[in-house]
Amino acid sequence: MLRVWQKECAEAALRKYQSGAPHFLCLASPGAGKTVMAAEVARRMLELDLVDLVICFAPSSAVVSSVENTFSHILERNFYGGLGAVGAAYTYHNLKYFDKSFWGSLQRHRVLAIFDEIHHCSGNSLDNANMWGGEILTRVQQCASYTLALTGTPWRTDNAPIVLSNYTDPEGEICCDYVYGLHKAIVDNVCRKPKIVLINTNNLVFTSDEIKKSFGSISDFLSETFVSYQSIISHPDAMKYVLKAGCEKLREIRKVNSDAGGLVVASSVEHAYQLLSILENEFAQTATIVTYHDREALSKIAHYRHEATEWIVSVGMISEGTDIPRLQVCCHLSIVKTELYFRQVLGRILRVNQSKNQEAWLFTMATDELTLFSTRLAEDLPEDYKILEKQPNDRSLSTHGTSSAFPDFIQQNGINKVGEISLKMDFRETNTSAFAISEHTKQLQIGSLYQQVIDAFLFSSD
Repeated sequence: MLRVWQKECAEAALRKYQSGAPHFLCLASPGAGKTVMAAEVARRMLELDLVDLVICFAPSSAVVSSVENTFSHILERNFYGGLGAVGAAYTYHNLKYFDKSFWGSLQRHRVLAIFDEIHHCSGNSLDNANMWGGEILTRVQQCASYTLALTGTPWRTDNAPIVLSNYTDPEGEICCDYVYGLHKAIVDNVCRKPKIVLINTNNLVFTSDEIKKSFGSISDFLSETFVSYQSIISHPDAMKYVLKAGCEKLREIRKVNSDAGGLVVASSVEHAYQLLSILENEFAQTATIVTYHDREALSKIAHYRHEATEWIVSVGMISEGTDIPRLQVCCHLSIVKTELYFRQVLGRILRVNQSKNQEAWLFTMATDELTLFSTRLAEDLPEDYKILEKQPNDRSLSTHGTSSAFPDFIQQNGINKVGEISLKMDFRETNTSAFAISEHTKQLQIGSLYQQVIDAFLFSSD
């Protein structure tokens, strides 16, 4: 059965297509179920005899596999390409390698092209398009009768325009046809309410041959660039602290949900194996690992999805779009600290399932960036970006993303309530032995650590 938002969005897309407009852009929170909604649109378009074929594009092989399974189930047709198939799914990377016969075949049919996580593709012309955006502008757009774009984070870190998207002039606000943000998804019990645990310390001492200097936080220390962030998240004691906190939380949840799982996002393959070793040898956890070097990664993800293994350690494989609803805890130890990536990783633990306990916890370091991203989760876009939803001709259509649904930036100082949304910071001291990070003659002594818990959604979701 479709969720209310999925039904509303699918109907809005069909109305727009039937009015003569060929493109539809949907913004829905990570974990809200965009793929199911898109499959419903495809099913209705096929039933109405508006299209002959459906093709989907996604950023990774893991997401493509999930798309294939979802569309095959909902369409009740072969969606794996080849003879008798009603469609197929591909990675954006495949766009570069299709031959003339592929494009020629598409031109002979009425095609619905669906783009998952469309923010990966940039450009409103060939002058500013990236490789994938250029292929969509020059190839796919010429073959597709209709296009459906999906995103949970409708912006790019390079500020380039997203392909096939319209922006207001002169404000530069992206125009979405349907908006379903995390705030609404939590109220509707479609997504879990996340809590972010930022790990920090107020006693760092850096020593080298030239200087000795004390710092009151990880952010203060990183501002001096004496030691890289990679050095901090790769230190054995730092890794043990974060993983221990995650294991303790997962153990609590598994008392109720016996199959609840945890995700560890590593910064490199070597880092991932270090984290895997700690989980297995230090904390006696069951765990598996998937990396972009692993040819068996997709089968491992599929196996983990349906088993009760406690942890999955990932490098570049489970950042966005991958559907594993039993994931409820995440240890974010990636070197990538952009807001887009942070929200996509968080989305992996937001998918609701049938379990009794629906908590979602993310553990990471308290850098300036990650603290800022955590405090403004209630916004569907960062403060430097805005969304303007197009108003439909049919005024009876339920709209989302109006000004009342986008609260002002949540200030970090104290508690600032905006409607039913507020920010809570809870400090809990944790005693731990000091540890040292060494880089040649450099040494960093870090004293006791504490956890800063940020809950940007204090309202009840009942």
